[in-house]
Amino acid sequence: MVTACILIYLAIRHLDVIAAGISWLVHTVFPILLGILFALILNVPLRPIETHLRMKKEKARRPLAVLLSLMLVLGIFTGVAFLVLPEIGNAIRLLAQIVMSGIDQAASLKSTMNFSELPFGEYIEQIDIDWMQLKRNLEQWTLSQREVLLRHAAGAVSQAAGAFMNFFLGLVFSIYILANKEKLKKQTLRLVHAWFPQILGNWIVHITSVCNRCIRNFIAGQAAEAVILGTLCTVGMLILRLPYAPMIGALVGVTALIPIVGAFIGTIVGAFLILTVSPLKAVVFVVFLIILQQIEGNLIYPKVVGSKLNLPAMWVLAAVTIGGNLAGPIGMLLGVPAASAAYELLKEATVKREKNMTDAITYKE
Repeated sequence: MVTACILIYLAIRHLDVIAAGISWLVHTVFPILLGILFALILNVPLRPIETHLRMKKEKARRPLAVLLSLMLVLGIFTGVAFLVLPEIGNAIRLLAQIVMSGIDQAASLKSTMNFSELPFGEYIEQIDIDWMQLKRNLEQWTLSQREVLLRHAAGAVSQAAGAFMNFFLGLVFSIYILANKEKLKKQTLRLVHAWFPQILGNWIVHITSVCNRCIRNFIAGQAAEAVILGTLCTVGMLILRLPYAPMIGALVGVTALIPIVGAFIGTIVGAFLILTVSPLKAVVFVVFLIILQQIEGNLIYPKVVGSKLNLPAMWVLAAVTIGGNLAGPIGMLLGVPAASAAYELLKEATVKREKNMTDAITYKE
């Protein structure tokens, strides 16, 4: 007890050193953690693909199932990226052209229009804006931003290369995990039962099993909900005759994989793309998507995801908020299944404790 108190005191006194050590450790093993995350995601489509895959050579079924799962997941995200990113670039260029053209028209109107004939014209005429100077300032600011981007290009390329290397290593590690998951499971169980007391070992195995089930149910439910939301968004936009319907529907479906926050990301990007075509249609899209999200959040999401995780909406929001602050988008994705696992384990422990208390009271009586 004294040793434990001393260790706790030293940990509190040197909390910054411990945080730096944990950060260094996470950075060092980040590709492995990324591979475990990829394996958890790829394992969801791998299970049904491998079950329904019929081959003469049983040894070739697992590698082919892993390859098909990898192609499916990467194909979805790559396809959406190729659809959305070029259109975002075109929308930014078009919006810049519209702004510059609007400034030219405002300057022309200021020099030719007689404001005294308009209602409140004397007040409008008193507004003194040098539109051409504003245009020159915007052009200079754009050029300066280009120079800043060029100066940081080398650092961005280095960071992109590091991120790609981590992604590639994590992907390779996940393939090894999926190819040998039964063997890895047996080895892990042997290590746990050999090096931990029986009660602690059973507790560790049970917690791991609950976490794995919660993550698998969350990914499967979230993917099904994203497909439903993306399909409804596409159909609704086609009915309302809004532009970019298939592309925005796919984007909304993919961003819906991030609980709660992802819907706002899809709404903002979709509204920005439609704004370059028609501001009125952008407003119609925002109103339509808000209504669709209310229907999805109150009717579809509780049935598809909530029923599998059995986690109240309040704790879903708390898990997304805390996970996002701790680890960004990855924290948002992992926060909900982690909260679901903690909720289920706490509920089991509470039920067990209540049962023990009831048995103790019954024994005394």
